[in-house]
Amino acid sequence: MSQINQTAALREWAQVVGAPHVITAASTLKDAETGTFATRHKVPAIVRPGTRAELQECMRIACRRQIPVYPISSGKNWGYGSRVPASDGCVLLDLGRMNRIVDFNEDLAYVTVEPGVTQAQLFAFLKERGSKLWMDATGASPDCSLIGNTMERGFGHTPYGDHFANSCGLEIVLPQGDVIETGFARYRNAKTSALHRWGVGPTVDGLFSQSNLGIVTRMTIWLMPAPECFQAYYFRCETDEGLTAIVDALRPLRMDGTIRSASHIANDYKVLAAVQQYPWEAANGQTPLSRDLMAQFRQEAKIGVWNGSGALYGTRAQVKEARRLLRRALAGKAARLQFLDDRLLRLASRFAKPYRWFSGWNLERTLAVLKPVYGLMQGIPTDHPLFSTYWRKRTSPPAAMNPDRDGCGLLWCSPVAPNDGRSAQELTGIASELVLRHGFEPAISITVLSDRAISCIISLGYDREVAGEDEKARRCYHELLSTLARHGYHSYRLGIDSMNAMGADSTYSDFLQDVKHLLDPDGILAPGRYIAPRSTRKSLTALA
Repeated sequence: MSQINQTAALREWAQVVGAPHVITAASTLKDAETGTFATRHKVPAIVRPGTRAELQECMRIACRRQIPVYPISSGKNWGYGSRVPASDGCVLLDLGRMNRIVDFNEDLAYVTVEPGVTQAQLFAFLKERGSKLWMDATGASPDCSLIGNTMERGFGHTPYGDHFANSCGLEIVLPQGDVIETGFARYRNAKTSALHRWGVGPTVDGLFSQSNLGIVTRMTIWLMPAPECFQAYYFRCETDEGLTAIVDALRPLRMDGTIRSASHIANDYKVLAAVQQYPWEAANGQTPLSRDLMAQFRQEAKIGVWNGSGALYGTRAQVKEARRLLRRALAGKAARLQFLDDRLLRLASRFAKPYRWFSGWNLERTLAVLKPVYGLMQGIPTDHPLFSTYWRKRTSPPAAMNPDRDGCGLLWCSPVAPNDGRSAQELTGIASELVLRHGFEPAISITVLSDRAISCIISLGYDREVAGEDEKARRCYHELLSTLARHGYHSYRLGIDSMNAMGADSTYSDFLQDVKHLLDPDGILAPGRYIAPRSTRKSLTALA
């Protein structure tokens, strides 16, 4: 990228989007180059188009001037790279100004949004209209982009938790500025653009998720009609080995439709990080938190080695029967299976202090964790999960949490496994041993996202201000990727410094690179994002 071309491009972009929306201030660029782990890639400028037409022209300028660009929606991609591009020297295309809700239908339960629309914005939109529809929310910030999370194939908590499976009708700006629409949206008079995923002929939606083949500028998201009855459930398992029976007990209920939503199972380290910061005094300043000390905190916090949560949705009769089946399935496998609805939550909140007086159990602390999760199961976004990113920090989280700004260390490894207990036990066992050996706490959550597969999130939390921790975390992360891959557990999502390591199937890689070359022969759009350059051939084992 020549300085002459960059200067010319900045001038031309300013003419398109307005000078205030072409940002070159050093402090702002430094913030954009900062994530929750060590990054080296530099951002020469940030350009903020406000419309699809402006974005198209920005891409034409980028191609003409040979300036690589990297699109972001909200940039809250914590644990995977935040706003930092996957390659050095990319101008950020910040799509946050493209934040219109362009269509909504209460009867057919859908909404069509642009990439700048956040979880908080959609939730407020539905609430203002008194809608009887629920969105599906992730545990990330309320300020996270709906499209950004969907295109990374993120997931939430309700029966609509698989976000990409509940979207359709993509509008996409291609690298050289052309626009396509997917499904029936390609026809101007189509009445089912927002209702039917496949359209006619080959379907290409998946090519634009986790890729650098185009920029999604509009998407329809399906919403969930509020059920007649909603009830959350919580349980715990007192032994590590008990996970096998728990997973095997939940699978038939998921497959026969008794449980329709994502069930979550978190280990003790994960739950403790949601309740408090690292117990530096009790640990005498040593890390990682030992299993013996973890056992002590489990007893004090009244949590299990594994802790499950989920929700039941339907008519009152359906929920009642689902409760019966869940109790029967978990009998002898899980302890303290409890059900919670709005009435019980109000009562628990009201009597938390008296309950502590005669029981010794700090129910208020438990409720502080349960309430946000309870809300997520109803599509209510919250920033509470961000608290856990401050796990190893020695100062309390600020009111406005920002893990990038505050030096929070976070790397997420996201393997997928068969939905059976043996696989869950093997995966979590490998991960726990490896993470502890590297000096971190294995904070692990399992999500039963579908009938046949489970997604696992392994969180590496640390303090970036401690010398050497960034490099130590990087080594741990890459060994996790490679070790789990050797055992057949590959990640569904990758961080920016491992996107070129998607596997050893060269034919598949060659196919993606051929498509990339066809659409973007000069590699202008998001170079290094999931689809490696033609000359790059890396496997996961090469990163170890």
